[in-house]
Amino acid sequence: MTNENSKNINKFISETGLTSRRGADKLIEAGKVKINGKVATLGNRVLKGDTVTVNGKPLQNTTKPVYIAFNKPVGIVCTTDRREKNNIIDFLNFKERIFPIGRLDKLSQGLILLTNDGDIVNKILRARNYHEKEYLVKVDKPINNYFLDNMRKGVPILDQITRRCFVQRLSDLEFKIILTQGLNRQIRRMCEHLGYEVKNLKRVRIMDIKLSDLPKGKWRHLSEREVKSLTLSTKNSEKTSKSA
Repeated sequence: MTNENSKNINKFISETGLTSRRGADKLIEAGKVKINGKVATLGNRVLKGDTVTVNGKPLQNTTKPVYIAFNKPVGIVCTTDRREKNNIIDFLNFKERIFPIGRLDKLSQGLILLTNDGDIVNKILRARNYHEKEYLVKVDKPINNYFLDNMRKGVPILDQITRRCFVQRLSDLEFKIILTQGLNRQIRRMCEHLGYEVKNLKRVRIMDIKLSDLPKGKWRHLSEREVKSLTLSTKNSEKTSKSA
């Protein structure tokens, strides 16, 4: 069992900007890294207050947490793989290393959060934590009560029944849905199961953070209030396991 307040030595070194994790591993293997005066080995953990040196020079992890909200346009892919032409990282061109919290498929638009805080990512993504995500959806034909009832109580997709959720009709072709789980292409698959095709899907809220009037393709830093709310909401959340 690892200490939740510790981090792997190669991660600690990479976050100082000295080198990548792979580069840090090479330094460790060469015996150039020490923790509290003792030569480090691969897999060692660094605790708060530990002194880490490389070639005798002390390092400090000065990484500050970054939390941003982004109004993702259709066509942008939520991946850090820069081999993908339309990846979200190149589109944002943010000055620091960040990564998206969860996904919003290529054909969908709206709110997605990005951060360099891996701990909060794990807590938000853990489905059993029941964190809400709200969407506005437009379909290809008039919505009836059968559709609404089944969406609310759950439909079979991906070898399971979707969790009960809030669904409200907004017009003949549009509805609002609030999910507390994040199955792959969940809303689209739910609609397809009931004979509907999603024409437009927009996420407008994640927990207490709202898209509001943020222009499409633009981003903003979360406010202090939003960061505090995010932290409090995930305080007692379980983390995602390494295999999840």
